[in-house]
Amino acid sequence: MASEPVARAVAEEIGRWGSMKQTGVSLRYMMEFGSRPTERNLLLSAQFLQRELPIRIARRALELECLPFGLSNKPAVLKVRDWYLDSFRDIRFFPEVRNRSDEHAFTQMIKMIKVRHNNVVPTMALGVQQLKKDLRNTRKVHRGFDEIDEFLDRFYMSRIGIRMLIGQHVALHDPNPEPGVIGLINTRLSPVQLAQIACEDARSICLREYGSAPDINIYGDPKFTFPYVASHLHLMLLELVKNSLRAVQERYMNSDRDVPPVRIIVADGEEDVTIKVSDEGGGIARSGLPRIFTYLYSTAKNPPELDGPNEGATMAGYGFGLPISRLYARYFGGDLQIISMEGYGTDAYLHLSRLGDSEEPLP
Repeated sequence: MASEPVARAVAEEIGRWGSMKQTGVSLRYMMEFGSRPTERNLLLSAQFLQRELPIRIARRALELECLPFGLSNKPAVLKVRDWYLDSFRDIRFFPEVRNRSDEHAFTQMIKMIKVRHNNVVPTMALGVQQLKKDLRNTRKVHRGFDEIDEFLDRFYMSRIGIRMLIGQHVALHDPNPEPGVIGLINTRLSPVQLAQIACEDARSICLREYGSAPDINIYGDPKFTFPYVASHLHLMLLELVKNSLRAVQERYMNSDRDVPPVRIIVADGEEDVTIKVSDEGGGIARSGLPRIFTYLYSTAKNPPELDGPNEGATMAGYGFGLPISRLYARYFGGDLQIISMEGYGTDAYLHLSRLGDSEEPLP
C-alpha cells in the first residue's frame, strides 16, 4: 500500500495534469508524420506522448472518482481507476526522453500500458451492469442516467484516442510494414474487402450461437480504397452486422418463409465513404430508438450475466456495441445513424470521412 503522503502527492499531480490542455491530432497529420518514421521523428513522437498521455489519463482518472449513483465505488470501476492511476505513475516517473535508447524504453513502457488497458471496456460494462442490478433491486426509477451516458461517451472517446496515439507510435517501429500501411493506418483500405472479412466473422458468431446464419450480400467496388484504420472499421462493421444477423435470425427462427439476406452497400462520395447495413429483422419500435445509443439499454431479451471481463465475442447483451461504434465513427469525423421501420427492418448508415482532416474530438 502506498503511504498517505505519496498517495496525496499523486492525487495532487493528477489534479495538476488533469487541468492542462489536450492537443488533438488528425488522421491526415498522423499519416503525413508517420510516412517518415526517422529516428528524429520517433523521438519527437515519444516526447509528445510523454507530455500528452498523462493529461488525457489524468482527466479520466479524476472523472472515475466522482460518478453518479455510486458507480465510482463498484469493484469493477475501482479496478479500472487503478489501471489509470498505475499508467499515470508509469509515464510521469519515466525519465525525460532525450535520445534513441530513451525512446525505445519509453515505447516498450507505453506498449505495456496499452496491454494493461485491454479489458477496460468489458470491465466498465461489468461495473454498469452491477449498477443496473442494484437499481433493479431498489425498484426505484432514477433520473440522471444521461449523466452516466455522457461520462461513458467522454471516457470511451478518450480511450480511443489514447490507444490510437500509443498504437500508432508503436506500429511505426515495424521494420517491415505492409505496402501502403503507415502505423495503424492503411492508406489503401478497401471497405468492400474489409466488409467481407467482418461479415465472415459475424456469421461465424451467429452460427455458433444459433446453429445457422442469414446470408449477406455486399454491393460496391472492391477496387475502391481510401485511408483509414482497418481495426476501427472492422469493429464498427462487426457490431452492425452482428445486430442485423441476430434480428433476422430471431425473427425467422421458427418461420417457414425464406430468410432474407442482410445487405451491405458501400458508396464512395467526395467527402464521405458511406456504408449501409440493411436488414429485414423487424426493426426497432420508435419509442426504443432514442435509447439505442445509451449504455444502460440493450435490445437483447436475455443479456448474459457478466461475472468478469469477457473477451469472447457474443451476439448481444451488454448494450455497449452501438454507442462505442458511433464513437469510433466520430473519432475521425464520421458518424453512425440508425433508421428503423418497425415491422420491417433497420438501416444503419456508417459515414466515414474521406478527407482525414478532422481533428480528433477531445472530451
